[in-house]
Amino acid sequence: MSFIRPEVAARLVRWREALFAVVVVAFGCWLMALGGYLLVPLGAVLGATGLAWLVVALRRRRFARAIEAPGVVEVDEGQIGYLGPTFGGYIALRELAEIRMIDVQGRGHWRLRQADGQTLLIPVSAAGADLLYDAFAALPGIDMGVLSRAVDARAGTQVLWRRPAHAALT
Repeated sequence: MSFIRPEVAARLVRWREALFAVVVVAFGCWLMALGGYLLVPLGAVLGATGLAWLVVALRRRRFARAIEAPGVVEVDEGQIGYLGPTFGGYIALRELAEIRMIDVQGRGHWRLRQADGQTLLIPVSAAGADLLYDAFAALPGIDMGVLSRAVDARAGTQVLWRRPAHAALT
């Protein structure tokens, strides 16, 4: 027997990481309010850590969408895969050269391109597309704020990241 309505429980589950970060910030503030040479710095570190976690949680939350597109995204051992009904494939993160956001029939898609020209299109609203946030965060020189804003923007085709020439991996 549940005391929370199912739709409220589903919303809390989607926002759980951000809620935990807010709890950490609140706990840090409480420690600072207690005062003392040990608790004030400890509370400040905990509060700053919670704020950083909250920023990441909110950006990651923007990647999580209702599943409206067919197919499944996989991120496994440095590879991004998309298994769709009409197209799909895998791209290794170390070979990724460019990330674009493109608009295909009114829906946003990630366009991932390798250095050899192979591309992979992944719908923003595919199952598992939220896993791309952590995979993209490992790329050199990437601005995750730009990617987070691009998920919501409908600006046609835009280049979000290119691998720097000096950062080519062997």
